Amino acid sequence: MDHTEHGHPGPVHTTGHGHSDHGNGSHDGHGAHGRGGASWKTAVMATLHCLTGCAIGEILGMVIGTALLWGNVPTMVLAIALAFLFGYSFTLFAVVRAGVSLKNAVRVALAADTVSIAVMELVDNAVVALTPGAMEAGLADGLFWYALLGGFAVAFVITTPINKWMIGRGKGHAVVHAYH
Repeated sequence: MDHTEHGHPGPVHTTGHGHSDHGNGSHDGHGAHGRGGASWKTAVMATLHCLTGCAIGEILGMVIGTALLWGNVPTMVLAIALAFLFGYSFTLFAVVRAGVSLKNAVRVALAADTVSIAVMELVDNAVVALTPGAMEAGLADGLFWYALLGGFAVAFVITTPINKWMIGRGKGHAVVHAYH
């Protein structure tokens, strides 16, 4: 059954008897979403998906801001904005490719990625901001890249259990699994 018929972006699964199951059963080997369980593998994959979009946007924003000799605040604002843009776009394009309308795909991307991206950006930018000299380092300075990539690693470690918890409750990345 096409979930858009019901006017909501959440995953709708049909049982063999024509009844819809609104995201409460397991599917595609992703565990018992909605019943408190989610595998670590699913959480890791969801976090890696999110991290990829965030990293592209974050690095692009930091490179642009640093190359243009912007101050720390405008550079971080650009990097965070691009991290959200790229993070959402990965999910958005995948869901649209699966046949979901753009309006509903935007809803799915917002539901799937907002918390994950927000946590990842908070942690990553905190690591960069708290690393002595990282904000003043140039693009050719190893400290710049060490702090940025180290921030991604810390963000991954912190965000993965949050994603596991959310997926286990049918939230976050769980809403997009129906389209894989």
